[in-house]
Amino acid sequence: MTTATRTNHTPAHSLAHLNILISGAGVAGPALALWLSRYGARVTVLEKAPALREGGFAVDFRGEVHRTVLQRMGIWDEVHRRQTHMGRQTIVGADDKERVDLPAFLMSGDVEISRGDLSAILYERTRERVEYVFGDSLTSLTEDSEGVEVTFGHGAPRRFDLVVGADGLHSNTRRLAFGDEARYLRFLGYYVAGFEIPNHLGLNRTARMYSEPGRTLMISNYDGDPDRAGAALIFRSELLDHDRHDTAEQKKILAATFAGMGWTHAARALEGLQGAEHLYFDAIAQIHVDRLSKGRVVLLGDAGYGATMGGIGTGTALVGAYVLAGELAAAGGDHRVGFAAYEAEIGAYAKGCQKISGNAGPFLAPPSERKIRSRDRAYRVLGSRLLAGFFKRLTEKAASDLALKEYVLRPSAAYASLNRQP
Repeated sequence: MTTATRTNHTPAHSLAHLNILISGAGVAGPALALWLSRYGARVTVLEKAPALREGGFAVDFRGEVHRTVLQRMGIWDEVHRRQTHMGRQTIVGADDKERVDLPAFLMSGDVEISRGDLSAILYERTRERVEYVFGDSLTSLTEDSEGVEVTFGHGAPRRFDLVVGADGLHSNTRRLAFGDEARYLRFLGYYVAGFEIPNHLGLNRTARMYSEPGRTLMISNYDGDPDRAGAALIFRSELLDHDRHDTAEQKKILAATFAGMGWTHAARALEGLQGAEHLYFDAIAQIHVDRLSKGRVVLLGDAGYGATMGGIGTGTALVGAYVLAGELAAAGGDHRVGFAAYEAEIGAYAKGCQKISGNAGPFLAPPSERKIRSRDRAYRVLGSRLLAGFFKRLTEKAASDLALKEYVLRPSAAYASLNRQP
């Protein structure tokens, strides 16, 4: 395993001459906006949703590299303040009797926070010096030798020096600049869904999980709210021919797939599906691109190296944002040099993090009774006190496998952008 920092510091230059558009206001986009604005760049963040997205699955950080980046961002303490404090997660049988207890570190890393809370932290740290445009999206990108002409669904056309696609697994920016999604998305044979239900199990920062061959239901409570819980459904499937934006169709698919599930609490959880106001539904998949940049357009986070789950994607996105901004500043804003250096630094690291997500579906929803029992035995052994330390190091290996540079802004540039610090 490599160390988290290098002894040599990399000089960084002011980016005050650059006007940069970031598509996506989830996590990766605002994280990059934080760094770019510290280097002096003028930054606009575009988000198709009408407002900042709330809620979502919990995300975790683990290992020295994640910790170092959060500390350098100045949000380590705030992430800890808003963490889930998630406790044990229990695998149960159809009769709801406990089979395996999973210790918190196994699923929650060093610190865990809801995606919505993390997004809010980053927005709060950047909104005073970054322009946010909600309720709009890109419709075209036209590049020339001086910049990129951008058109939008609603707003007037604008011109930027650089465009960053930080708009997720199904990136619109990637589609416009790199081509159809089908060229880059690798389906892994499973789907995942999530929605809110009443907390009828009385859970308090704990979770219960039940599996049958090829399908799993997890009910969890991450925030201690006595009234609310979250249901997560994972199931094995061929690639579905469905409208990714049709919630009613997705609910029908889930209801049919999980009909007759034997767990005592399954029927009641599925009743909550029909009335769920917000539904997350997506394939478990990965993004593999040949290059992370094309001309003045570059991909960050899930748009360039995403995995639906299991690939420590949020931590990887924050590391990617740190490296992309740092290398662009080290290159004095020369995107050709900065983008190439970013890809050289982050490419192997991102692929290593992606690798561990390949078995997320089969592990969470094993395809047979025999494999369910094998999975439960593995959890029981890895979660034992004897092997706890070993497994913690194992789960941190990919997340920490990067020699993280320290990008130091030159004093004159640092002075010029002093008022842009949080």
